[in-house]
Amino acid sequence: MADHPSKKPRMTHEPAATTTAAAAALPVPTAAAIAVTNPPESDKQFPVGKVPGKGKRVEAYLRETLQRRIMFIDGAMGTMIQRYKFTEDDFRGERFKTHPKDFLRGNNDLLSLTQPKAIFDIHCAYLDSGSDMIETNTFSGTTIAQADYLMEDIVYELNKASAELARSACDKYTAMDPSRPRFVAGAIGPTNQTLSISPSVENPSYRAATFDGLVKAYAEQVRGLLDGGADILLVETIFDTLNAKAALYAIDVVFDEEGYDKVPIIVSGTIVDQSGRTLSGQTGEAFISSVSHSKPLAIGLNCALGADQMLPFMQNISKSTDTFSICYPNAGLPTRLASTISRPTTWRSSVTIVSGLEVLRIDKTIPFVNIGERCNVSGSRVFAKKILNGQYEDALAIARAQVESGAQVVDVNMDEGLLDGKVAMAKFLNFIASEPDIARVPLMVDSSNFDVVLAGLKCAQGKCIVNSISLKEGEEEFIKKAKIVRRFGAAVVVMAFDEVGQAVETERKFEICERSYRILVDQVGFDGSDIIFDPNILTIATGMEEHNNYAVEFINVCKEIKAKLPHARISGGVSNLSFSFRGKEALRQAMHSVFLYHAIKAGMDMGIVNAGFLTIYDDIPKDLLAICEDAIWNRDPDVTEKLLTYAATHGPGASKEEETEAWRLEPVEKRLSYALVKGITKYIIADTEEARLDKVRYPRPLNVIEQPLMDGMKIVGELFGSGKMFLPQVIKSARVMKSAVAHLIPFMEEERLANLAAMGIEDDDADSAYNGTVIMATVKGDVHDIGKNIVGVVLGCNNYKVIDLGVMTPCEKILEAAIQHKADIIGLSGLITPSLDEMVYVAKEMERRGMKIPLLIGGATTSKMHTAVKIAPRYQAPAIHVLDASRSVVVVSTLLDNKARDDYVDDIADEYEDLRAEHYEGLKDRQYLTLEKAREQGFKIDWSSFVAPKPTFLGTKVFDNYDVSSLISHIDWNPFFQTWQLRGKYPNRGYPKIFNDETVGVEAKKLFDDAQAMLQDILKRKLLRATGIIGFYPANSVGDDIQLYASEDRTETTKTFYGLRQQAMKDSDSDEAYYCLSDFIAPKSTGHADYIGAFAVSVGFGVDEACVEYERQHDDYSIIMLKALADRLTEALAEVLHERVRKEFWAYAPEEKLTTEEMLAVKYRGIRPAPGYPSQPDHTEKQTMWQMMDIDALTGIGLTESLAMTPAASVSGIFFAHPESTYFAVGKVAKDQIVDYAARKNMPVGEVEKWLAQNLSYETD
Repeated sequence: MADHPSKKPRMTHEPAATTTAAAAALPVPTAAAIAVTNPPESDKQFPVGKVPGKGKRVEAYLRETLQRRIMFIDGAMGTMIQRYKFTEDDFRGERFKTHPKDFLRGNNDLLSLTQPKAIFDIHCAYLDSGSDMIETNTFSGTTIAQADYLMEDIVYELNKASAELARSACDKYTAMDPSRPRFVAGAIGPTNQTLSISPSVENPSYRAATFDGLVKAYAEQVRGLLDGGADILLVETIFDTLNAKAALYAIDVVFDEEGYDKVPIIVSGTIVDQSGRTLSGQTGEAFISSVSHSKPLAIGLNCALGADQMLPFMQNISKSTDTFSICYPNAGLPTRLASTISRPTTWRSSVTIVSGLEVLRIDKTIPFVNIGERCNVSGSRVFAKKILNGQYEDALAIARAQVESGAQVVDVNMDEGLLDGKVAMAKFLNFIASEPDIARVPLMVDSSNFDVVLAGLKCAQGKCIVNSISLKEGEEEFIKKAKIVRRFGAAVVVMAFDEVGQAVETERKFEICERSYRILVDQVGFDGSDIIFDPNILTIATGMEEHNNYAVEFINVCKEIKAKLPHARISGGVSNLSFSFRGKEALRQAMHSVFLYHAIKAGMDMGIVNAGFLTIYDDIPKDLLAICEDAIWNRDPDVTEKLLTYAATHGPGASKEEETEAWRLEPVEKRLSYALVKGITKYIIADTEEARLDKVRYPRPLNVIEQPLMDGMKIVGELFGSGKMFLPQVIKSARVMKSAVAHLIPFMEEERLANLAAMGIEDDDADSAYNGTVIMATVKGDVHDIGKNIVGVVLGCNNYKVIDLGVMTPCEKILEAAIQHKADIIGLSGLITPSLDEMVYVAKEMERRGMKIPLLIGGATTSKMHTAVKIAPRYQAPAIHVLDASRSVVVVSTLLDNKARDDYVDDIADEYEDLRAEHYEGLKDRQYLTLEKAREQGFKIDWSSFVAPKPTFLGTKVFDNYDVSSLISHIDWNPFFQTWQLRGKYPNRGYPKIFNDETVGVEAKKLFDDAQAMLQDILKRKLLRATGIIGFYPANSVGDDIQLYASEDRTETTKTFYGLRQQAMKDSDSDEAYYCLSDFIAPKSTGHADYIGAFAVSVGFGVDEACVEYERQHDDYSIIMLKALADRLTEALAEVLHERVRKEFWAYAPEEKLTTEEMLAVKYRGIRPAPGYPSQPDHTEKQTMWQMMDIDALTGIGLTESLAMTPAASVSGIFFAHPESTYFAVGKVAKDQIVDYAARKNMPVGEVEKWLAQNLSYETD
């Protein structure tokens, strides 16, 4: 049974009946099949299992075949054995007739020795029905499992004999049809012990088995399987990931140290129920992160659930790994899975993934990872005392507090002279494993004694971080330790030490880090993303002058590491910085916050901090802030004395008198209403408190919300609905409302608790005052949220409770939040085209779960047509497209109105049915040229006399901290006003004519003035950082693609940009060409040299940090304003750099003199189209740009798994210089082009169809 070529290959259990070896005509074997079935004669001189290169040949065949079709693995062995009804005597056979164990019946593995014909026949039955591979009869083939039968001494023989039986069966069927080789999968079961769970309720730290014991047992099994001829090792039915890590550790030892040839590895876990977790508590994604270091051929799930139930978990597994997928559910062939598992992803290299029970992805979406520092015996006297006294359960409270305070990783250190560090580390980590609320986060195993590190690694089922190794003891020892760390699958912290000692200056720090990086990546095989440098945060302001520059040195080396060591992370122990001020905790908090503020900007990703012990940078008193800044930047030789003086003498400053205005003389209700309508926050807390204290009118705090505050917001809603208030004003009103509600919440909670304490009084429903609850989220893989935020504010202003889940939100989180909050509506948002597929997936999941909550769809790439065609048919409840914020209230209120809802839903259903009919009719009516014809009618340039201008340099140029003030004059203000939904009418459309519009002109001018004020604040406080990169490369076109070369000799192709060509048939009277971007680059066949450029820019660095403070102030207006301006400044930076490219760096238009207006009107020569947009709608082409230019490492601009850029305010594109190059839209393309394009890109057709779903002229399902 062959899979559809568009789907991800995967293996499955229980093959369906297929043609057997009796078929008359056999297909011709492929080269990969021949390499497997006809090995060289030289193989015979080596022992079975140690034939060099055999494993590579097998893996090459499997990978080639899996790209073409599903491969099948055999079904259950146990049920087949049961059919034989073997007796105790049958199990014993002659050999074990007098074995001392009272029963052997049930030891199925033993049958490979006592009933070999039966096992051979079972293998043949599965091979006859179509299995590509069969598992050895060794599920319990370890000394640990066989100890139940007192048969530990025959384990090696048992595994070898089982593998030989399977080998014989496979060889028989391979000989019958050499075009389809059959393979032996050495089955390695989980054993009957668990390393992550205590068998004793009374003793959570006790384990019945040890990691070393399991490694020894698994190694013996692996040797037997390989010596018996196993082609593959299958670590299966994993209910405890730590057991699996022991098996994988053993496999690596056998391969690396005993001379066995490396064979492909397959890893298959098992989940216990619909929670999707293993028995030991890990999520599927955490499980994958914990075993992926073994580089398995496939990862998946077996047993546990049936096919339908397993579907969502297999989808999640497939999305989370770059390997093939294997699935064999409890019963039957999982045919539904065949159409849902996607191609391996490629996002992982720039993301650091660690895990406990849950996964933590460290990338640009997480500004900083807090590593909890208090579980350190040398850093916390309280923790040390509890550990030294043996109070491990009490010590858990410290770890729990760290997690609850925001620690995303927990650091554990047991380096104390009075402790046996190895015992203490193992015992405490075993205790942590029994506490899911702590164990959910990853662990940092921290010790200067590597034996203690090993003890910790042997107790952690998740992917840990090891802290630390260094070159202090030389390269040989460094490599030895690094290999062990990698064998456990951990990430590693590398200290800036070498044989000479600790590095202090920037140059020395980087020299050691770069040397370490090259060893780890090039020799040991680490991914760059699993390397975390600690370049030594050293103590400043000690009174010794030579210490004063330590913070500066650290910050500077962060920049160097980020620029030159791809994907590496940076960490450090923050408390070291202020060690000389122990006891002066307020001062230390301020120093740490100032240091982190600057270090994070420079590239620091994580730090060992007390997560609950930090001050917000902007909350630091200005005089203390100035002193701390001087200390961090070494700007004042007397700063130590000033810090000490401040701690001893500083007192509070004086307050300012407040002005009073006329409206302040009105009753409190009118004051509240006025403040809400006008967006004035100055007095809102005082006025809200005054109303709360009026117990006659407002007996309860909730009454203040329900009456005067909601009365004011009703006015706001009416004015907005009638067009008399505009979005910017509404958002200011929301800021005021949030501040008032935030003031009342503690009083409402106090009242609620009092009610609960009094018997017989029902708990009050705090949500009862709302019109309804709306869950909102930007879907997984997408980082854009301005539009969503605006809708949320507008709904909030109309008395809806909005639960905003933020950006990059997984489907599971959205649906769980909807259930938890009893949501009335779910709203999904997205900007990039891959988000559309994620929205379809969410709709499918809602339908699968039987949910009935209306689903709203919005965002720049969404449309009513897409919602009608792709989303609504997947969900029986309403799925409705919402054009913009102004429509959201109408849609939500109607859906929640019992009288109006049914008619409205019926109208939408009828409208969408018409849209679907229109869509499918359009697909039938629209005609397309064949790809061959479209190429024949492509855009033709006369290259005979063309001489391509050569850029002034080849390679990349980075622009860091570009002058933001120089960008303001290049801002295109029209999209800015569109963001705020302010649109002038003719003749006052567009900036600056919009100011003259009689309807929106006044508000547009106020908004513009606010934007100017924020721009000045951005410049003054340096809130945003502008960065960019450009690159130029020799290039020529080859057909529809563009080849990029390593040098001017153009002999080595380094990268290829793949192009799509227009195919939709144009007007018969038109002679317009069918464009492709490759048309604008000189064909290789002409012999003419040509060039291409690329760029990526962002002015989004700093947005998230600033928004945290605005969020604390309940200031949605400033949040949206800042994000909108960051978008505009980023586009301006793209314009500025493109102008400099034309005039300076490529210099093909050095005399260009265009006004800003002319540039925005694209009056210049050349174009800069972006992947994912009309001229090349395939987002995956960004990956080529990022790899070619190392954009993430050099600029910090990253890509999500859906290939959205981060920060959200980022722009990228490709530079074309030819004067005839022009923008165009590829539009819909036909199947023949998709197949051709997929072949050129070496991608499965289905994967291409997924990324280009909006451009297909045909339906895929």
